[in-house]
Amino acid sequence: MKKYDRERGIELFKEVYAGDAQLPPGGADPFIDYMLETLFGTLWADETLSIRERRLLLIGAITALGDATTLEIQLRAAFKRGELTPAQLDALVPFLTQYVGYPRGSLLFGIASKLKAGAGP
Repeated sequence: MKKYDRERGIELFKEVYAGDAQLPPGGADPFIDYMLETLFGTLWADETLSIRERRLLLIGAITALGDATTLEIQLRAAFKRGELTPAQLDALVPFLTQYVGYPRGSLLFGIASKLKAGAGP
């Protein structure tokens, strides 16, 4: 796997989150720098899987964990980047619910419904 630098990580971070997430200035936080270099500069940058494929995996994992905040961020970015349509999300909700259970599936359903209401046709 090819290792990328912080600058590549910043580019991928902005692309993955469609410009919605903000970053502190470089060197302001070692945790953020490490995340940018490893998670975004290396893993998200690896072209073996597309951003959409990674996002779908991440949505499944986050739904299983029941993390509403991160789930909403990922779903919003998926809509904004055209990675998920409302119809695809409608198919995703009952599918994931069968694997993560109804309480967490209900969480996904609620967030998806809210996003679809603001997503338009």
